[in-house]
Amino acid sequence: MPIQIRLARPSDVGGIFRVRTSVNENVLTMSEMAEMGITEASVTEMIQSAPCAWVACEDAQIVGFSMIDSDEGSLFAAFVLPSYEGKGIGKRLVQAAEEALFSKHALAWLETAEASRAAGFYRHIGWSNEQDIGEGDIRLEKRRL
Repeated sequence: MPIQIRLARPSDVGGIFRVRTSVNENVLTMSEMAEMGITEASVTEMIQSAPCAWVACEDAQIVGFSMIDSDEGSLFAAFVLPSYEGKGIGKRLVQAAEEALFSKHALAWLETAEASRAAGFYRHIGWSNEQDIGEGDIRLEKRRL
């Protein structure tokens, strides 16, 4: 069955956290995320308050997700299970997020580690105007066409 991209529902939060804690880069534990205020309850509240997250599903399994902060105009997260990388899923998830961001903003932004594979991925799909924000991180932007 092909991978389906759809708007996230509160019932997807467990799968979203399973993906987030399974990655090989930018690894965070549940405890580390909780210290940052990122909990299953806070993500559930975000999803309930506004369309802000998309999931990639194979059958009933969540294999990736993306999230935005619509008010700020930022791509907040985009992650795919390591075994599903390189299949175009991340690009599709980011495109869904971009569509929502560009419906409200002419310019979207994200922050990531400069030396990460993620930075290369974002550059490859059109994010640019790189700005050093310190501690090895960069800000990338993308304009609505």
